Amino acid sequence: QVHLVESGGGLAQAGGSLRLACATSGKIRSINVMGWYRQAPGKERELVAVIFGGGDTRYADSVKGRFSISRDAAQTTTWLQMNSLKPDDTAVYYCNGRVGSVNYWGQGTQVTVSS
Repeated sequence: QVHLVESGGGLAQAGGSLRLACATSGKIRSINVMGWYRQAPGKERELVAVIFGGGDTRYADSVKGRFSISRDAAQTTTWLQMNSLKPDDTAVYYCNGRVGSVNYWGQGTQVTVSS
């Protein structure tokens, strides 16, 4: 089992920054990939960024150059640094950890960007 808890969401103005954190506990060493997803009202959940065990990262085109995903050496925390925020970034952001074919999710944290 893997347990994920997000924090760091809130209200930001367009052009501002927020940093999300995902605290991870349980079978951390079994996690293959950590990621951040988001879901805006009326839309499907979408991938924002992922980081693989070796440190490689991937980003959605909509956030490239603005967002950055990272993990600490102990792999107990995964961050999402969000810069140059836009109103379109408004969504509930979810942390995801994948163990083989099983996905674990956090409860989500709301990010609201005002224009």
